[in-house]
Amino acid sequence: MSTISSGPEAQDSLFADDSPPKDTPSELSRVTYRLDFPPSYIVVGVYRLFTDKALYQPVWEKCKHGTQRGVTVAVVWGFLTFHTQRKFIEFFMSNSPRVTGLSDDTILGYKVPFSLYSYAAFVFVATQATFILKFFLSRNMRVARDRAWDQTVASRGKGPSFWQPYVEEWDNPPVVQKSRIERLFGSWFAAFVVKRILLIPFSFVPFFGLIISAWFKGLGTAHILHRRYFESKKMTPEQIDIFMEERKWDYRTFGFAAAILEGLPIIGLVFTVSNRVGAAMWAHDLEKRQHYYTTKKKL
Repeated sequence: MSTISSGPEAQDSLFADDSPPKDTPSELSRVTYRLDFPPSYIVVGVYRLFTDKALYQPVWEKCKHGTQRGVTVAVVWGFLTFHTQRKFIEFFMSNSPRVTGLSDDTILGYKVPFSLYSYAAFVFVATQATFILKFFLSRNMRVARDRAWDQTVASRGKGPSFWQPYVEEWDNPPVVQKSRIERLFGSWFAAFVVKRILLIPFSFVPFFGLIISAWFKGLGTAHILHRRYFESKKMTPEQIDIFMEERKWDYRTFGFAAAILEGLPIIGLVFTVSNRVGAAMWAHDLEKRQHYYTTKKKL
């Protein structure tokens, strides 16, 4: 019986398949299938983070003390406030079922096999616990995510010279013209309002709430995850817009999968690191394709 190898090439075995299409350039043959389905890099990132000691050990060493303090405070907070918050949520939901479409055992008229009041209270308290952990881990998590990216790139044997200037791959690239509404919602303030205020009611709807929220956050999440890639290539905002527009659905699906994992209470903090690993792997494969087009245009 074959076993999955360890090391930087281990993710290849997760997507083993038949030979690539005949028109695939030989230098891209190993990455074609992953590039065709970007959410696969999210799986790769989780796998690498949990199996590669060179990744998870530095992350844990950087975050363990803050995690211990944050977990202690979050557990005490949850123990002291859960019942009070459940009463508040029960009062709110029971007095506004026509607005929310929710009651103790129904969602939009459909019966569920558990108490929605308890579920909503758990989600509410778990979200607060996540914020508490973020408070204790804020700076260290940023450092850990950057180190995870750097270590992932280094594990591929690539240095700064690997990231070459942007080259246009399309013969007729799209013209990106953002409307006034798109520019408004692209601001940090609008993103904060959407993520922190408008999407809060969806969190009370089991499962579907997470999916709806992730869809709205998808493209923005993907842009954040590839920030280091764009910086490494010294791309201008206009080049970034064109690059993402040409791969709009790739970025939407990748960001959607990433946002689902990051949207999970508490454990989602771990996935913010694994998603950086997956994003670095995708960036590496995208850059290999950029190299191919650079060589092709020189011929």
